[in-house]
Amino acid sequence: MTSLQIWLRIAIGCAAIGAFSSAGHGEDWPQWMGGHRDNVMSEALSIDGFDSETLEPVWKMDVAGGYAGPAVSQGRVFVSDYVTSADMTVANFERQAFSGIERVFCLDAANGKVLWKHEYPVNYSVSYPAGPRCTPTVDGDRVYSLGTEGNLFCFAVDSGEIVWSKDLPRDFGTKTALWGYASHPLVDGDKLICVVGGEGSHMVAFDKLTGEVVWRQGTSREQGYVPPTIIEAAGVRQLIAGRPDAIASLDPETGKEYWSVPYEASNGSIIMSPITIETDGAQYLFMGGYDKKNVMMKLTADKPGVEVLWQDENRLGLSPVNVQPIVIDQVVYGFNADGRLLAFKVPGGERLWETSQPLSDRPLGSSTAFIVRLGQTDRVLMFTELGDIVLGSLSPEGFEEIDRAHVIEPTGVAFGRRVVWSAPAYSDGRMYVRNDKELRCIKLD
Repeated sequence: MTSLQIWLRIAIGCAAIGAFSSAGHGEDWPQWMGGHRDNVMSEALSIDGFDSETLEPVWKMDVAGGYAGPAVSQGRVFVSDYVTSADMTVANFERQAFSGIERVFCLDAANGKVLWKHEYPVNYSVSYPAGPRCTPTVDGDRVYSLGTEGNLFCFAVDSGEIVWSKDLPRDFGTKTALWGYASHPLVDGDKLICVVGGEGSHMVAFDKLTGEVVWRQGTSREQGYVPPTIIEAAGVRQLIAGRPDAIASLDPETGKEYWSVPYEASNGSIIMSPITIETDGAQYLFMGGYDKKNVMMKLTADKPGVEVLWQDENRLGLSPVNVQPIVIDQVVYGFNADGRLLAFKVPGGERLWETSQPLSDRPLGSSTAFIVRLGQTDRVLMFTELGDIVLGSLSPEGFEEIDRAHVIEPTGVAFGRRVVWSAPAYSDGRMYVRNDKELRCIKLD
């Protein structure tokens, strides 16, 4: 046997061991919206309902404030929070100064034991100051964390050692947006792509191993909150950048702009990730935000470009705030800014139905229920701001609730009501969910 044959056998054996190890943990949820950033479980849960009206945790751990959901990867859970003694209740558009400590935890997914933590002092100057917004992003042996005021860290997964870090406002001469840094960073190849802000640096690509700037692009009056999203259209990978004054397509390797469409975001509030829908042999791109701000674009097939089909139509599409819409069989489902769950057709935007369920008998502004699709079915899990997990189905005919159970108490305050506005993670039949007091691991199947 040649040395090359021996090397190949060793490599194949190691790959098999790695695949077995990964499979033992089930499907990971290593970043915001899951492994593919699409809120779809590729390993669909086989559940028809819940055992009781309240699901008791397998384990729970004390945490402080935060909107950042947990990430789960290779038997570890990553979550961040903010510790302060101040009263964090402020008006929606009001900035106040707070002092406290942001923390990043790595936990054993089996029992919640703290494996390591990192903490650092930070002063907040944002509205809704409960804590961090961005879910940690796990990439192999590294995890990336972005705090409310722009503290960006790359940690070693095993030890918590800081590999590199950035202070985005300081390093790029910018100011934190009204509601903080909330655009979840994206790993793309050897790059970490972040919404930053500042002159010529609305979006910045860092070398994910060293933190060195690979490219920077764009200037906007404020950052906005849209996570970097890569699509493929016209045979070209395109990085979609949403900012308060435009929606643009960039070359993810260089930052060069392919095209741009004007967009006027109310109060700088453009939040959702862009979604693409393919129907009738064409490809469409949809974006929307508060209030009655939306745009449907047809992507050109021969080269990067778009045609705007409709924009800022009151009764077409939807204007999401807290909840990322999802697509099932060319129909878009999501929560409108006024709290209604609705469905609309692509590309015309005609609404098929709307309801205040599964949250209330009447719509409440910014009602929130994070939607996750169970495989390639019409079934979904919705985690509501009431602290309930709802099993249901979505179709062009309407929403059907199958079952629900309570999993955690709403501890935050918004619009005069108690809410929990943190998206859960799902892995290996378990749900990892937090409020401003604790993180819980819930067995679902």
